[in-house]
Amino acid sequence: MTRCADRPSASQISITHVTQGSCVASASPNEVYATILGSCICTCMCDPVAGVGGMNHFLLPSSEVEDAQHLRYGSHAMELLINALLKLGAARQRIEAKIFGGAMMTPQLGAIGQANAAFARRYLRDEGILCTAQSLGGNRARRIRFWPKTGRVQQMFLGSEDVVPTEQPQLRLQGGAGDVTFFDRHSNAEMPDPIKEPR
Repeated sequence: MTRCADRPSASQISITHVTQGSCVASASPNEVYATILGSCICTCMCDPVAGVGGMNHFLLPSSEVEDAQHLRYGSHAMELLINALLKLGAARQRIEAKIFGGAMMTPQLGAIGQANAAFARRYLRDEGILCTAQSLGGNRARRIRFWPKTGRVQQMFLGSEDVVPTEQPQLRLQGGAGDVTFFDRHSNAEMPDPIKEPR
């Protein structure tokens, strides 16, 4: 069997787990970013022409106070991700985004997930960045995998038996690069609509 030259083998793939408050970017076809989300948001951005992409993972929309943990705030995490892509050769007008998360995991966290989701939508709209897919809200955690070179995303909803990292917050859809594949934790079956939000 002949292997396509532009598709790395499983042994070549490098998976980086993107933790809360992190931001990463790459142009490598061997790189895959993975994260687990509750009320947090992750933004997957890609310039499909330049073949570069990145992911951030933030806990809260914004803060007026600068502190050592500023990366947990969406306003800073978004700026950092865009700048990282530009440094890798992306053109701002070509950047596309997919956003995930914002679930209501526990009553104690209140409407933080909803506020995070609203912030992510508003930021992309205000900055003129095309949002090509989103899965926001609901009450289940999500596992996300993102291929930054192509913009491809896989999402799996997690069940109550899965371990989700503890969150400690204080206080126009169009086709684009890559695709989004949704899986359910229990059926492991591909969901029919890749950009429909959970109810």
